Amino acid sequence: MAYQALYRVWRPQRFDDMIGQEVITRTLKNAITTNQISHAYLFAGPRGTGKTSAAKIFAKAINCHHQTDGEPCNECETCKAITAGTLNDVIEIDAASNNGVEEIRDIRDKVKYAPTVADYKVYIIDEVHMLSTGAFNALLKTLEEPPANVIFILATTEPHKIPATIISRTQRFDFKRIAASDSYERMLYILKQKGVTYDDQAIKVIAKAAEGGMRDALSILDQALSFGDNEITLDNALLVTGSVTHELLATYMAQVLAGDTKAALASLQSVLEAGKDAERFTEDVISYARDLLLYQQAPQMVEEAEMGSVSEDFQKLAKQTPAQTMYAMINELNAIQQQMRFTTHPDVYLEILTIKLAEIGRQKGQPAAPATETTSATPAASAAAPAQPAAGTAVTELQHEIDQLRSAVKQLEQAPASTSAAPAPAKPRVAKSPVAKEVNLAKIYPVLGSATREKLNQLQEVWPDLLNSLTVTQRAVMKVSQPVAAANSGVIVAFDYSFLYQRATTDHELTDALENGLDRMIGSALPVVFVPKDEWPVIRKNYLTAHKDELKASGEAPAEPEQPAPNPVVTKAEELFGKGIVDVKQD
Repeated sequence: MAYQALYRVWRPQRFDDMIGQEVITRTLKNAITTNQISHAYLFAGPRGTGKTSAAKIFAKAINCHHQTDGEPCNECETCKAITAGTLNDVIEIDAASNNGVEEIRDIRDKVKYAPTVADYKVYIIDEVHMLSTGAFNALLKTLEEPPANVIFILATTEPHKIPATIISRTQRFDFKRIAASDSYERMLYILKQKGVTYDDQAIKVIAKAAEGGMRDALSILDQALSFGDNEITLDNALLVTGSVTHELLATYMAQVLAGDTKAALASLQSVLEAGKDAERFTEDVISYARDLLLYQQAPQMVEEAEMGSVSEDFQKLAKQTPAQTMYAMINELNAIQQQMRFTTHPDVYLEILTIKLAEIGRQKGQPAAPATETTSATPAASAAAPAQPAAGTAVTELQHEIDQLRSAVKQLEQAPASTSAAPAPAKPRVAKSPVAKEVNLAKIYPVLGSATREKLNQLQEVWPDLLNSLTVTQRAVMKVSQPVAAANSGVIVAFDYSFLYQRATTDHELTDALENGLDRMIGSALPVVFVPKDEWPVIRKNYLTAHKDELKASGEAPAEPEQPAPNPVVTKAEELFGKGIVDVKQD
């Protein structure tokens, strides 16, 4: 017989064999024992957590005539046929490839027929969220009132995509991620049954790399067995998972927290030379930083997650590191991780990340005394106030500016109001930081030159659907924006708030998402230009004033709100008093 993967050979055949889902298995066993079986179930949860296995065990248990305490016997013909997948009364359907209305109508037509061998006909629909809207509607009535001997079990990894009308007609069970300790114990049991030699630390590395999926853990274990010729070593597990050793990770974090950029870059270089995956390394660093932060508040939680392998160096580092430092590092790690998904040079991003983390370590930790300190200062004094020179310089500059302002005000008060032929003394100005709200007129004017009302109306119609296609974060930024001008060469979007405009201007992923969404909805990926709403009227007026002659000659004008018809009262008033005096105010 051909070799079978570990996750297929060791698939649970009884509820008691399932790992990490005790609440769900107990509920299902009690329902079978008391004969309180529902007509429809929804099994939702991450991949590899036992949803399909639980569905098959449930199908065996309700059809087994020798079941005890809700567990199938796995010895009768019915149990063996269900395990082998040859019983016609237990139908397993992959909704990813059978997601049309016709397939569901076929189920609806056949569901009325009684089971041939078993007591219950069981339909297991895997990845049910892939069904189309029409398929869900076709399933709705059957799911609500199926024949007496029919049970539906729906399995999905994305329950939020399932209509509420479907969910309300089922009993929902949420499968949770399997703890690393549970995966670790299960793998130890399998390896002992197979008689394989293994390194205990290697199994812990695999359990953590699986990220809560038992199937993923067994797949990685299978790969490590093949790589190590039926032997599991720590080096093999690290190579297969792409992880780095705990010692190297601890050394790297200690170096960046100490602000030692040179040593941290050397450690990073050794990681890259070993062929480690850049994204996996970033995940490991995030996990390590998160454990440092949690250990300060809940040490027991970290010890359970690490399965008791918390070193003294880790404990010491956690006590010495301020929480603010870890917040800043995790934010930086998350930002770099997002950028690394779209690059072909992840090593460059890792080097930049290392430099930034080391800079955070220097700023948030205990920086050395400045080089300008005199040697006569005592070590205790320099350690007690390392930031005093910088603070003193800032205070001196501010005091100087205040003195200048006061002297200018006194001069203005003393100078006569009417006589003063000499120019007034220049008023000193406090230096202001440049405002980040700069508008790119070079991109706006070409759009204004060819903007049309029809194009703007088209954009306004699809704008709500376009926003719905964005991520939650992007939608929050664009919620207070609206298109104000559009042409075949681009679209101008105005923001109600300047800080959201600034954020959108620097978010290239948001711009790409908007342009790609427009390409799907209107057939052309129009370049998107952002402007602050309070500056938009001025920009538009300046453009119209500067290009008045060109617009008249071409007979075109940018999309403007429709002007109301001339008011005869206003026209007469302008004739009598002149346009310069009459001020028309709209109600």
